[in-house]
Amino acid sequence: MKLTQQDMARLLQIDARTLRNWRKNKPFLYEILQKGFAFNEIVEAQKESYEKALELQNRFIKTKISS
Repeated sequence: MKLTQQDMARLLQIDARTLRNWRKNKPFLYEILQKGFAFNEIVEAQKESYEKALELQNRFIKTKISS
């Protein structure tokens, strides 16, 4: 899920205007923040995939044991 600037500001506990100012006046800082949020998004997606894989594995094991 892509975060809006408002969402990012809320998570960072700053005003959205501050984030917009950083984007304009401190582009390197803003880029670091963007990369951090993107990394977090990837980690969460991988976590979901892992949990789904475990669920499938557990179902397979239960089915195999029942047979």
